[in-house]
Amino acid sequence: MTDLEAAAELEKLAREIAHHNRLYHDQDAPEISDADYDALVRRNAALEAEFPYLVREDSPSRQVGAAPSGPLRKVPHALPMLSLDNAFSAEDVEDFLGRVRRFLKLSDDAEIALTAEPKIDGLSCSLRYERGVLKLAATRGDGAQGEDVTQNVRTIGDIPERLPGDVPAVFEVRGEVYMSKADFAALNARLKAEAEAKAGPDHEGELKYRQFANPRNAAAGSLRQIDASVTAARPLRFLAHGWGEVSALPAETQLGVMAAIETWGLPVSEDLKRFTSVEDLLAHYRGIESRRADLPFDIDGVVYKVDSLELQRRLGQVARAPRWAIAHKVPAERAETLLEAIEVQVGRTGKLTPVARLTPVTVGGVTVTNATLHNADEIARLGVRPGDRVLIQRAGDVIPQVLQNLTPDAERPAYVFPDHCPECGSEAVREEGEVDVRCTGGLVCPAQRVERLRHFASRHALDITGLGITNIEDFFRDGIIASPADIFRLHEKRETLLSRERWAETKVDNLLAAIDERRRPPLDRFLFALGIRHVGEVTARDLARRYGTFEACREMIDRARAARADVTQALGESDDKFRQRRDAAAAAVIETPGVGGEVAGALIDFFEEPHNRAVVDDLLAAGVAPSALVWETKESPVSGKTLVFTGSLETLSRDEAKAQAERLGAKVSGSVSAKTDLLVAGPGAGSKLKKAQELGIEVIDEAGWNAIVASSS
Repeated sequence: MTDLEAAAELEKLAREIAHHNRLYHDQDAPEISDADYDALVRRNAALEAEFPYLVREDSPSRQVGAAPSGPLRKVPHALPMLSLDNAFSAEDVEDFLGRVRRFLKLSDDAEIALTAEPKIDGLSCSLRYERGVLKLAATRGDGAQGEDVTQNVRTIGDIPERLPGDVPAVFEVRGEVYMSKADFAALNARLKAEAEAKAGPDHEGELKYRQFANPRNAAAGSLRQIDASVTAARPLRFLAHGWGEVSALPAETQLGVMAAIETWGLPVSEDLKRFTSVEDLLAHYRGIESRRADLPFDIDGVVYKVDSLELQRRLGQVARAPRWAIAHKVPAERAETLLEAIEVQVGRTGKLTPVARLTPVTVGGVTVTNATLHNADEIARLGVRPGDRVLIQRAGDVIPQVLQNLTPDAERPAYVFPDHCPECGSEAVREEGEVDVRCTGGLVCPAQRVERLRHFASRHALDITGLGITNIEDFFRDGIIASPADIFRLHEKRETLLSRERWAETKVDNLLAAIDERRRPPLDRFLFALGIRHVGEVTARDLARRYGTFEACREMIDRARAARADVTQALGESDDKFRQRRDAAAAAVIETPGVGGEVAGALIDFFEEPHNRAVVDDLLAAGVAPSALVWETKESPVSGKTLVFTGSLETLSRDEAKAQAERLGAKVSGSVSAKTDLLVAGPGAGSKLKKAQELGIEVIDEAGWNAIVASSS
């Protein structure tokens, strides 16, 4: 594979994985199975390992969690709460150990002690103790900031208000808030009984009451309550698995610190063990896996951590995960059921997604009634039709998916995927080279109009508090809003809002105030809110960072449109290669990292469509003025500079040196060019050193680099 081919695939993977992350974390509407998603992530990781100099700023390997939403106070984490990379096999675990040894420049047979413990499927939470007293509890959120749940955490019996004995001045314990399987079943039974008691013995029809889908959802919903008394009535537990900011550590090993945490009265897993051989480590994993059904809580894997804290410090972290830990996932649970019907849903971008409606079946303790079928190709591959028996799996123990058709030979006609939108009747087409079928109705399609409005106001876009999907659907249905600009004209309909049921003056004024607060949205959020195909949050930030203002963006797009038109006129063709050349010319004009031909084409297509331009112009006329984006970089002698490492490094590995540079705000490149600011040359430096000298680039040795790192720490 050439560099150009690798860069193109990494661009596609970054866009595709970001799209699926959004669907899963933000919209609860995944399109692909967990296994297919993991395959995309592994392919991205493999390419990044082979072409490290092509790693993108928007790489999926640098993303973690989701920004917190809701009414709870947002609080920053003193140290990021990271995610974990995953292993799916014994070979993956051995590869992880190999990476650790290579990073540390250890021999292949060097002994490395690891701890292993079950990975509880709960809600991550940090507990900050100051002089032994609980001062703050927060959820993970997006890793940088979470939600303040201090008062709610005080109601959990496993969490002490005060730590006994001689404890550090500051110690932040991290772990999982969870609900046991037994307590989860009892809670749902109690909710049903309360609903029956309230309805009375003579109630008719279906009894409606709140039921939680699984213990994790129950724990998350219970912990993030505004009223702490609701949390107090729920049977929540806590299990510690690590720490964040500390003023001092009671030991120099993972196991030693966890033992100290346990002596302070915080629960630690009984299955937390230390191993020095991979055979014993995997045997422990298999033992936990075999007892999975009998464990009192749900798990989705076993976590391995390098035991030595000194080695942990040397290994450091990548953007979203530590290098010294990994989660060995356990297989998802499966069940058989009947596929009763296939329904097609229309998404915000017009994509038609088939959903399998199933005879209810329990999978991993959760009742599953529907599952995604992804697309027309997946239906054809499985050969499924209404009436078939199918095998169901909760991928990652969360997303239901159809694994197999168990009655493929039954005499039933094949399922025919619709060629017209089920919502608006517009033609549904499949673009060249894609698997997705999309409605061509655009804003004419009711499904897309509501979804586009919902996306526009969502927390990752304009984040308008009080304008959730229910209110948007109600306002759209009643003719109060039909376009994004109508949101910013709602103050003209204040009396109409006041006349609505359950819309008192305070609620109306709060919504109007929230809308007014978003009249000057950051440029990247505004671009993302427009719903331009292939322009996700990362690409929107790249464009905003490159052009600063919306006016500059529109001027750039006009230039790119002209460049594409010139190619179209010159070539006069219509095949795939022509479209690639045409869009590549536009991308060259846009000149933004992460924006290739496909994204450039989508940008131009959006602004060439008259009704899209009308939507944007209407927003500007309604008083929306996107604000310029200002970016800050970390201060150090190499902040904002481009560095190249060459030759042999004697005191640290190349990966460790690169990690140091990135922590200091520098960008590391694999080749020397006129844009290079500094070359760090070790013994054996060759052509890169020569080229740097020819270009007059500053050159330092490894000792000089270590001095920069020391002075910046």
